[in-house]
Amino acid sequence: METRSLMDMTLVSGAIEPCVNTGIGTSSDKANSNSIAGQPVKKKKAMTSLYLKYFETASDGKTRRCKFCKQSYSIATATGNLGRHLNNRHPGYDQIRDTAEVGPHTTIANDSTSKSLSSIQAKPQIDRDLINWFLLKFLINASLPFSTLEDESFISLYKFLDPRAKIWPREQAEAVSLQVFQSMQEDVRASLQNVSSKICLTLDFWTSCEEILYMSVTGHWIDDMWHMHKVLLNICHIAYPCSGPEILYALTRVISSFDLDMRIVSCTTNNSQQAGHACQLLMEQMDSQKRPFFYIPCGAHALKMILEGGLVNLKPILSKIREFMIEVNSNCDALEDFKQMVALYQEGPLKFPIDTSASWNGDFTMLDLAPNAVDNTMKKHEETIGGGCSLTLPPSEYSAINILHQFLDQFYKTTTNLCTTKIRTVGLVLFFIDHIADLITSCRDDSCQDWLKTLADDMYNRARSFTGQVYNGFTFMCAILDPRIKRELVPDALNSDKNLEEARGFFLREYSKNNNHFMVITSNGFGGAHESGFSSSIENTDAVSFAEEIARKRRRSNISLTKDELSQYLTEPPAAMTTDALDWWRANSARFPRLSIMARDLLAVQGTSVEPDELFTSRGEDLHKRRYCLPFVNVRPVLCVSSWIQSGYKFRLGPTEIDFDSLVETGVGKRG
Repeated sequence: METRSLMDMTLVSGAIEPCVNTGIGTSSDKANSNSIAGQPVKKKKAMTSLYLKYFETASDGKTRRCKFCKQSYSIATATGNLGRHLNNRHPGYDQIRDTAEVGPHTTIANDSTSKSLSSIQAKPQIDRDLINWFLLKFLINASLPFSTLEDESFISLYKFLDPRAKIWPREQAEAVSLQVFQSMQEDVRASLQNVSSKICLTLDFWTSCEEILYMSVTGHWIDDMWHMHKVLLNICHIAYPCSGPEILYALTRVISSFDLDMRIVSCTTNNSQQAGHACQLLMEQMDSQKRPFFYIPCGAHALKMILEGGLVNLKPILSKIREFMIEVNSNCDALEDFKQMVALYQEGPLKFPIDTSASWNGDFTMLDLAPNAVDNTMKKHEETIGGGCSLTLPPSEYSAINILHQFLDQFYKTTTNLCTTKIRTVGLVLFFIDHIADLITSCRDDSCQDWLKTLADDMYNRARSFTGQVYNGFTFMCAILDPRIKRELVPDALNSDKNLEEARGFFLREYSKNNNHFMVITSNGFGGAHESGFSSSIENTDAVSFAEEIARKRRRSNISLTKDELSQYLTEPPAAMTTDALDWWRANSARFPRLSIMARDLLAVQGTSVEPDELFTSRGEDLHKRRYCLPFVNVRPVLCVSSWIQSGYKFRLGPTEIDFDSLVETGVGKRG
């Protein structure tokens, strides 16, 4: 399809109508231009009218001459008369941007020269239409509803900037955004056709202000150069009652629309019962067609649930501290006093402004605040902070905060590491969860505080509930293919000989031959008596041909070599935790030609269904605000197009790519 620039495209009909400004107004002439004979002429003030720039003063200083037609007027002629001359003789004179360019042969539009006026007006008309495209992109990037276009203050702003500019009606902007969405979705679909590896899905759910449940479906894969990719496929409305069958219906439509039926291998969900039910139904469908498919719960959601269990008893205290810090952040005097107290008591360092979000990072920040600085600032500003209520914490509450802060410090480091890690493989996520479980067990066994032991028991039960769902042969395979994890760092409850044998069977069956990649699988997804490439009719025949005997020897040799790849890989020590797992496989794929194919497929399986910082930092609150307020008609065009632009896809309407950066540079260059 031929790609054209925006300047070549036919602009949306009705977007901008030609607007001709025939003048900037005419001043009333209250002064008599003819002097009364016999009376002294009063000295006049220097004229500063806008009309004067279109006239030049003669060398004798007694007359002014029009720059267009050279007609002369007395120096005493009122500016109102000069304005009438311009309006009557030279309509369109105000479209000339630089009066220095005006010469004796300059043509200004009138009834006989409308073509010249059209050429003068052409560029401003295009620029005003481009304003709507930039406005459309602004609304999409900011995730604003298109009803913003109907806001009176917004319209007034545009009229102030350019009275001739016309903003697209909301309905037209919505129609154009939908066309952009459809055009860019075709680009996404086309790009996925070139992916040679398996594609892994993640699901995220949220509810809008209209109480509509949405599901975003994202695809992840690793390319031939061992680079990880992800792209939002679609955002689906989940019909009431929003249970497993409704989620399954929406999910299968997305899979089919992108022709992924034979190419997906896994789906990571948000741990909700309804999403798990939908994935279970999908796995049963795939299994009936002898296609492998697995689903796992999200490690980040599980970790968030564990942390919420650790903070449940301190929520009232955290709320009190958060209320105090929100007011301090908004009060310059109180904030300055707080900073001085922090320095005085040598408490900190603290990062200002203090994170007061309701996220896990915000909660931990509340636990980490300087107690003396908080206490003294509260006392000094108790009349202006807290609405007249005392926010001072008693010693018992400070003691509980200090104990819990020490206990949760390792949790904070873990979540921070998880948020900043570029490639979050299943093995790495399970490694972190296992570390958290060990910390909880140690606290439960060693703590002298009964309330802390009770809290640790609740956190431990939540952790084990997750591991009971996620530990299976498939996650074992994904974990050991991370060269930093292998078997040495796989959690003990997952690191069983049974799982290893299932992994071997899966590897031999699916990856011993490239042309049999993911074609046959048993009912439980692992092991089984079938081996790809073997004909059951020949196996049951007593008389085996000479050619078949040779073929069997070669197959056994191939399987032996394949098995040795896995054995050799597992016998080597794990790589350092600072190693990039994909870089390691890029450097070692030649040593493990078949195992590397399996690694490329399974390392794309996501250990979390969303970016961890969406759950543990204030970014999650920002994302919720952006999605929550969007009406149904704007959700897909706004959120999908915004995500696709961030993923590197071009903003496109039909065959036309709209390069906003180039348009800005071109506009600046022309104005310069």
